[in-house]
Amino acid sequence: MNRTLKDATVKRYHYESHDQLRSHLGDFVTAYNFARCLKTLKGSTLYEFICETWTAEPERFIVNPLHQMPGLNI
Repeated sequence: MNRTLKDATVKRYHYESHDQLRSHLGDFVTAYNFARCLKTLKGSTLYEFICETWTAEPERFIVNPLHQMPGLNI
């Protein structure tokens, strides 16, 4: 994951400040978790996999992952 982050940020862009890097990292991690389909998870995104696991085994979770979806309330 470290290499993935580095390739998508500091190897590709020049940042004027740490705040710019932090902002871009946040955007990248959100896109990765909610949009990137992963072979390891049989083509699901990380968020989809977590929701499927929550549906099958809700006792393993403290917080409902459906309430963690980004949107207008953030």
